[in-house]
Amino acid sequence: MVNSIGLCVPTLNAGALWNEWLTRTVPAAAGFRILVVDSSSDDATADAAKDAGLEVLSIPRSTFNHGATRQRALHHLNDCDIVLFLTQDALVTDVDSLRKLVSVFENPAIGAAFGRQLPHRNANPIASHARLFNYPATSRVVDQTDIPRLGIKTAFLSNSFAAYRRQALLDAGGFPDNVILSEDMMAGARLLERGWKLAYNGEACVYHSHNYLVREEFKRYFDIGAFHTQQTWLLKWLGNAEGEGMRFVCSEAHYLLHHAPLAIPGALLRTFAKYLGYRLGRHETQLPLWLKKKLSMHSRFWH
Repeated sequence: MVNSIGLCVPTLNAGALWNEWLTRTVPAAAGFRILVVDSSSDDATADAAKDAGLEVLSIPRSTFNHGATRQRALHHLNDCDIVLFLTQDALVTDVDSLRKLVSVFENPAIGAAFGRQLPHRNANPIASHARLFNYPATSRVVDQTDIPRLGIKTAFLSNSFAAYRRQALLDAGGFPDNVILSEDMMAGARLLERGWKLAYNGEACVYHSHNYLVREEFKRYFDIGAFHTQQTWLLKWLGNAEGEGMRFVCSEAHYLLHHAPLAIPGALLRTFAKYLGYRLGRHETQLPLWLKKKLSMHSRFWH
């Protein structure tokens, strides 16, 4: 039986979408403890959250880290059995989205869960396909026995819309202290190691997508490659990521051929940029610090 639920959203200059986030999320999280961890926003993000009656924890911008900041939230929400994470640009599709996601914890074997992400209204065809590929309508539950079949995808989670059994995650080591990204996959892998199951609920939905530029795709995949180099145990245990990447490329080509054929040349350029970025990231230990900062989407990570 789930007794108490906390909701954490890390924020930084959330902008025009923030008011819609508050309008949609606060009613959907009725009865939850809501924590906004704000990285010293320059705009009205923190004030708007306080006006909505939310708890705001302000931190220096320089101290934010994808893993460490969420780990801090886990400890801060110490009266909650389940801690749900949303990003500031993930909009719940309806008032039941959050409760649908946490309902999976009625199964005592589940340690973490994530929900479906649908493309925003302004999503381009490439961004739309990415959401449809990674977040299908069909729900599933996985554990260690699925690793031979799913590989690295077994530990896939997304903190844009994910929830964790708080004590189980802490017992497994929690979020990593200092990672460039993919703190959610690390948490999922740690839970899998401890024998917990991970759930995907295709009925719990948010709107969340990014219309990345080609250079942004390159930078993001540089960071993914760097993460895989820094966390080699993940690939050794779960398998290499490149096979999943090829499956994505084939799916994208099929989707664009039927929905936006004129976008195919741009998609090919993006694929090359992502692959180049990823391969450079895998060799980040051989690159000078100044260059890593230039190539990375999260340049403040490098110091």
